[in-house]
Amino acid sequence: MISIKTFVFNSFSENTYVVYDESKECVIIDAGNSNKNEDEELLAFLTEQELIPVKLINTHGHIDHILGLNFLKAKFNISICGHKADDEILESTKKYGEYFGIDISNPPKLDHSFEEHSVVSFGNTKFEVIHLPGHTPGGIGFYNKEQKILFSGDVLFNDSIGRSDLPGGDYDVLIHGIKTKLMILTDDVIVYPGHGDLTNIGKERRSNPFL
Repeated sequence: MISIKTFVFNSFSENTYVVYDESKECVIIDAGNSNKNEDEELLAFLTEQELIPVKLINTHGHIDHILGLNFLKAKFNISICGHKADDEILESTKKYGEYFGIDISNPPKLDHSFEEHSVVSFGNTKFEVIHLPGHTPGGIGFYNKEQKILFSGDVLFNDSIGRSDLPGGDYDVLIHGIKTKLMILTDDVIVYPGHGDLTNIGKERRSNPFL
C-alpha cells in the first residue's frame, strides 16, 4: 500500500512528495527543500517513519523542484533521476537562482535518465514513467495503475495546466500530451500536482477550462 506525505516548500510553494510503502523504502519526488528549517522538517519525517530513501526522482528540472537534490543526495548517497531532455534546464538553474536571489553554485545533475514507459521501483511499489513535454522538454509524470495515483509535476493542476511560455515550453505539445496520455486514464485517478491542491482525472476532464 502506497503512502504519501506532502510538503509545501520554498518561496514558490512547491509540492515535495515522500512516497513509501510497508517496506519502509521511499522515493522523494521533486525535492524542493531550500533552507535548514525545511531540511530538518523533511528529515524529521523520514526519521519518525523510519523510512529509507532510495531514489530522488524529478518530474522536471525547474529551480523550485530541485533545490533540495544536492543536500539529499549527499545525505543518503542516492541517485538523482529524471529525463535527460531537461539537462539544459538543470544547468540553467544557477542563472535563474541569481535572478531570484537564490545561490545555486553547483546545479544538480542527473545520475539516471528515465524514458517513456520506464519503471520506477522501490520496496513493493512500481510507477510507470509518462513523458509529458511542453512545460519543459523533459517533463515526466509517475503513474501507479493499481492505486490509481499520478504525480503530474507542473503539467496538470487543479483546474489549470502548466506554463508553456518559459524556455523549452510549447503550448501545443503540452496540451497534446495531457489529452493523449493523461485524459485516457480513468476518472478516479488521483492527481498529485507540482503546486496546489490534489485533483482527479474526472474532475479535470469535466471542468478544466484549458481542456
